[in-house]
Amino acid sequence: MKLSEDVKPISYFKAHASEIIRQIFGKNKTMVITQNGEAKVVVQDIYLYEQTQESLAMLKILAMSSQSLREGRRRPVKDSFDVIRARVKEDRGT
Repeated sequence: MKLSEDVKPISYFKAHASEIIRQIFGKNKTMVITQNGEAKVVVQDIYLYEQTQESLAMLKILAMSSQSLREGRRRPVKDSFDVIRARVKEDRGT
């Protein structure tokens, strides 16, 4: 991100919203909008936002997994699959 290009005051955003959307959409860009000289919001392409959310979800899963390992909560893979098979069997009512 080039701060000279990708940080704009809210007045610029108000006057050029549709132009900003065209600049950002499909280009994986992010723009910081300021108010009274302070960064207040970020405007970004929806696909970049979704990708960021998916990445954060994966990081959360990894963090939870690491914590489980540190706490000694683990089991052999075979046992894990046995538990999953049993749950699937229960859900099917067989």
